[in-house]
Amino acid sequence: MHSFRFSAEPLPPEAEAARASVRAFLDAERADGHFVPHRTSWTTFDAAFSRRAGAAGFIGLTLPEAYGGHARSGLVRFVVTEEMLAAGAPCGAHWIADRQSGPQILRHGTEAAKRAILPRICSGECAFGIGMSEPNSGSDLAAVRTRAVRDGDGWVINGSKIWTTNAHQVDYLLALVRTGEPGPDRHGGLTQFIVDMAAPGVTVRPILDLSGHHEFNEVFFTDHRVPDAMRVGAEGAGWGLVTEELAFERSGPDRFLSDYRLLVELVDRIGPEPDRFQAVETGRMVAQLTALLGMSASVARLLDRGIVPSVAAALVKDVGNGFERAVPEIARRLVPVEPSLAAQGDAFREALGGVTLRAPSFTLRGGTREVLRGVIARGLGLR
Repeated sequence: MHSFRFSAEPLPPEAEAARASVRAFLDAERADGHFVPHRTSWTTFDAAFSRRAGAAGFIGLTLPEAYGGHARSGLVRFVVTEEMLAAGAPCGAHWIADRQSGPQILRHGTEAAKRAILPRICSGECAFGIGMSEPNSGSDLAAVRTRAVRDGDGWVINGSKIWTTNAHQVDYLLALVRTGEPGPDRHGGLTQFIVDMAAPGVTVRPILDLSGHHEFNEVFFTDHRVPDAMRVGAEGAGWGLVTEELAFERSGPDRFLSDYRLLVELVDRIGPEPDRFQAVETGRMVAQLTALLGMSASVARLLDRGIVPSVAAALVKDVGNGFERAVPEIARRLVPVEPSLAAQGDAFREALGGVTLRAPSFTLRGGTREVLRGVIARGLGLR
C-alpha cells in the first residue's frame, strides 16, 4: 500500500510578513467603504476590487516578474488567500485566474498566450472561468463531448459546458474539449483551449440557484474559432493537464473556508461565556479548521517544488467539504433560530440562511466526494 503525509513545517518569515501586508490592505479597503464582509468571498464578483488588489501586488504572486507577477512562493500566496477569505473580500473577478488558469498557462501555454494574458491576470484585469463540466457527464471528465476540429491555423469548437461559474462576466474560459478518440483508458483525445468569451460563436445562458442568485451558467459553442496559439499543451494531452489543474483547484483554503463568516458570526452570537456543549462543539470546529489549514499549506509546499499532489489535494477537498457541510448543521444546534436571507440586523441568521442554501453544492463543485475518494483510493493502491 502506498502512503503520503502532510508536513507540519512552520510558515516562512516572508509568508508572515505578507499576512501583515494583506491585512493592512484589507483594513484600508474596509475603512474606505469599498466592501463589507461577504459570505461568499471567492465567488463574489467585484472587478474594481480585483484591480485594486492587483495594483497592490496581491494577484499573480507566484508568477514570474517577466509576465507581470511577483515571483513569490506558494506559501506567500496561501497566506494572502486565507486572509482574503477570512475577511470576506470580494475576490470572484480574479479568483480562478489567479488560482489555476494563470499557473496552467504559465506551465503549458504558448509564449503568445503568456504575453497576452498573464500580465492582465496579475493586474486584476482579466477574469477566467472553468470550462470542464458538461450536461449528462457530471464529474466524469472522460465523457466530455464538446469537440474541436482543426481548421487551418486554428480550431473550430462545437458543444456546451454547464455549471460554469461567472461565465457571463469573465473574459476567458479554459475549456477541456475533445480533439480525438478516447482510447482504451478513455483519457485520450482531450485538449485544453483558452476561449475568448467575447468572440463570435459563444452563447451564455444563466442558471439561477435556489436563492435566485445568478452565478452558474450554461455555455454553448457554435462554430467558435480558436487560434492554435490559444491551445494549452499538446494536442491530446488534456487529461494530464486537467488533472494537474485540479490540484490547484482542490487544495486551497477556499475548499473549507466557504462558510467561515458563519463560524465567525456563530462565535460572536454565542459570546464569551458558552455553555459546555457550545464550548465543545466550537472548539472541535476550530481544531478541524486548524488541521485543514495545515494540510492545505502542506500541499502549497509541494506545488512550490513542482510536484503535482493530486491525491493530497483530493483528500484536502474531501475532508474540507465534510467540514463545510457540518458547520451550518452544528450552528443550528448551538443557536436554535430560524435561518433567513433577509433578517436585517441579524448577521448570524442571514449567514446561516445563505450557507444552508449553498451547503449542498459544496461537495459537488470541483469534483464530487465519490470521485475524490476514487482518486484517493488509487493513490493508496487500493484500486
